[in-house]
Amino acid sequence: MLMERLTNRFMEEKNQAPLHANELLDFIQKQYLNREICIVEYKQLYFELDKRQAEKPQSYIMKFNQNHLQRVNIPG
Repeated sequence: MLMERLTNRFMEEKNQAPLHANELLDFIQKQYLNREICIVEYKQLYFELDKRQAEKPQSYIMKFNQNHLQRVNIPG
């Protein structure tokens, strides 16, 4: 039921079905940051998505050297 509601909200906003649990993870993170869902709902959804092996891409990890940013690889 919880995942069904999430998928429906995703489809209403994006006009397409999610292709992977990672898309839903991004979606709930944006919703939480925009205060569209509360922390309790976020944690419940995150737990369900974690069971479905959702994860953030490694390209979000930034590498630093001693004095400056070496590389930022953010998709999009």
